[in-house]
Amino acid sequence: MEMKLGPFSYVLAPSAFGALSIVWWEIETGPKVYRLFLPDEQTPAEDVIQMNFPGASSLSCPAIAELGERVQRFLAGESIELNLGLLALERYSEFQRKVLLAEHEVPRGWVSTYGRIAKSLGTPRAARAVGNALARNPFPVIIPCHRTIRADGRLGGYQGGLNMKRALLEMEGVEVDDAGSVLTDQFYY
Repeated sequence: MEMKLGPFSYVLAPSAFGALSIVWWEIETGPKVYRLFLPDEQTPAEDVIQMNFPGASSLSCPAIAELGERVQRFLAGESIELNLGLLALERYSEFQRKVLLAEHEVPRGWVSTYGRIAKSLGTPRAARAVGNALARNPFPVIIPCHRTIRADGRLGGYQGGLNMKRALLEMEGVEVDDAGSVLTDQFYY
């Protein structure tokens, strides 16, 4: 486990959805992203950060600034690759890491289901556990959990709310009907 060298810092990345927050800290090998918070309509981004990371300060570095810019471009609709290299994935259990890495593989314009991801991991009866791991995804957007839907084709939940999930999927070319069901045959796994 790498040693944390300093206090938590954060960067706000404005988007059409609201301010996204990237919480990070410096370790011996450089910066690591600890958490990414999606916009919250009820609570300002800085309040969400201080509730979860008291004393965190607004501070950036080149690598985190670049990640924030890439996330902003993604949320503006650009087809852009978001790298996992800065994420503190080692903090999570082996199962959670496997789920997050499998989710990261789902390409833009495609969707998967909790059951399909569970099956791809060799645990076909673990759909609920996959859903729980994705509900707690500490890096939404970078790990694109908006691309996973329920087995019945409906959107399911999302940290940023169903309107944001729908908007992200539609931005990626996935059609969603008025009832909130995904209309596609582009299933991954």
